[in-house]
Amino acid sequence: MKKYNITVNGASYEVEVEELGTVEQVKTSSSAPVNRPAQAPKAIPKKSQPQVQTGGGSVVAPMPGTISDVKVSVGQSVKKGEVLLILEAMKMENEIMASTDGKVSAVSVSKGTSVSSGDILVTIA
Repeated sequence: MKKYNITVNGASYEVEVEELGTVEQVKTSSSAPVNRPAQAPKAIPKKSQPQVQTGGGSVVAPMPGTISDVKVSVGQSVKKGEVLLILEAMKMENEIMASTDGKVSAVSVSKGTSVSSGDILVTIA
């Protein structure tokens, strides 16, 4: 086993590495003592992408942004995968699609509307 000092985001850690094969010589720049945190850093969970379709047929905004186009109207039949509207977020246009077949029973937004993550955009019955 070899011990190494590694710095991650400004915090220094001492790690042990097992040799499995040929080892190359590594130069170290400093032999200064290492400040070790009281415990190892916790893993940061990945943010899960919000679902566009939720139970009950409501299509919700997956992220905050501005509605740049509404492609459907109340009473219109839609198929799974059909584009319902365009949501502009972070200077990118995101197509918000239907995840089920059905009929549009409500459109809760219009062109130019600012929405927050989780806001109901369209209801499909």
